[in-house]
Amino acid sequence: MADMGSFREAVMAWAAGGSGDPARELAARLPVRAAVLLEGPSDVAAVSALAAIRGRNLEAEGVCVLPMGGAMSVGRFARLLGPPGLGLRLTGLCDEAERPYYARGLERASAAQQGFFVCAADLEDELIRALGVTRVEELVRGEGELRPLQTFLHQPAQRGRTPQQQLRRFLGTKKGRKIHYGRVLVEALDPDRIPAPLDGLLTSL
Repeated sequence: MADMGSFREAVMAWAAGGSGDPARELAARLPVRAAVLLEGPSDVAAVSALAAIRGRNLEAEGVCVLPMGGAMSVGRFARLLGPPGLGLRLTGLCDEAERPYYARGLERASAAQQGFFVCAADLEDELIRALGVTRVEELVRGEGELRPLQTFLHQPAQRGRTPQQQLRRFLGTKKGRKIHYGRVLVEALDPDRIPAPLDGLLTSL
């Protein structure tokens, strides 16, 4: 049975250089209306967690959430999914430092830039600032990772960095950790403390 997961896989294969026919066929059979372009799977985890908290089923709403594998891929995905390709509405998150990649890629695909919401550094940074360092440390302890965190903080490379910068670095030191905490941090947020880029993205869909 065709579903959004199959469509996502077909798009990823298409973006990697495969045939676009499977994605086109699935788009015609499924009620796909929008694609959320995200840099990586940790962003997908965070967006999915907030959608679940708000009682949203994005797939049932015709929204496909896609990890692009980095900001420099936005032009390729925009061409395939935006006006030159499947004609879907495009939205997503963008780090401030990567805005030029998004601007060029979306412009070349004749896609609107207004649908993309900008994080100051990245989404992890936004979540840490929203929760506060103390709360994030409590969550890390609750996940059984206090000792790895303490070991990390004693590394010479961490001297001179702010506690927020240290936590952000820690989340990226082990494969899968950013993905895991993408969900954990979002689920710990108070409803009125959702980072503006993440809140804006979900509200726009």
